[in-house]
Amino acid sequence: MDSLLVIKSAEYEKSAVRQDQFPGGDLPEVAFAGRSNVGKSSLINCLVRRKKLVRTSRTPGLTQTINFFRINDLFYFVDLPGYGYAKVSMNVRAQWGPMVENYLIGRRNLRGVVHILDARHPPTPDDLQLWKWLEESRIPAIPVLTKVDKIGRAKWEACLGQASVSIGVQRGRLILFSAENSQGRDQLLTRIHEMMQPPEASGPPAGPTPEI
Repeated sequence: MDSLLVIKSAEYEKSAVRQDQFPGGDLPEVAFAGRSNVGKSSLINCLVRRKKLVRTSRTPGLTQTINFFRINDLFYFVDLPGYGYAKVSMNVRAQWGPMVENYLIGRRNLRGVVHILDARHPPTPDDLQLWKWLEESRIPAIPVLTKVDKIGRAKWEACLGQASVSIGVQRGRLILFSAENSQGRDQLLTRIHEMMQPPEASGPPAGPTPEI
């Protein structure tokens, strides 16, 4: 039976760029990934019902570290750097790819990824590349279409259909989300709760490097 994850506490713990800087211990982690300015920070803030836990900015590409937030003192939400913002320097983009790959492939605490897509637009090539990479690496992922409040309910079905075909998943796997009115919040928390299971002993196999 599905169970809604209840968040009672949420605190920023640390930022990191290398594995030796990640939190110690064996608490499970769920990572959040999406292109720059997709509403990732707002989504996390909505989940934990805190307006400013994760810093939001009008400037895409601001997050350049892997940020860990301790939830209920039992697990972590992990905010990954946004991808696909062309105005970020090539040197910075070159650093992000290996940093994120090393986390996703090498982190035994990782239970899966919430992959955030913008409901207002078709999935970008970067979105599709990351989704394919997660599938090939056998990393569990939850696809979320955010900012649905900005497109109107009449367009939701078309939005679901387009995203379903683009990334190759059934509509039922997609979650329509709005940080403005909490649309999809409970559904996503339930899916995260289901994801919070011990990993396979072998861990996910390495896949091709995603371009961030």
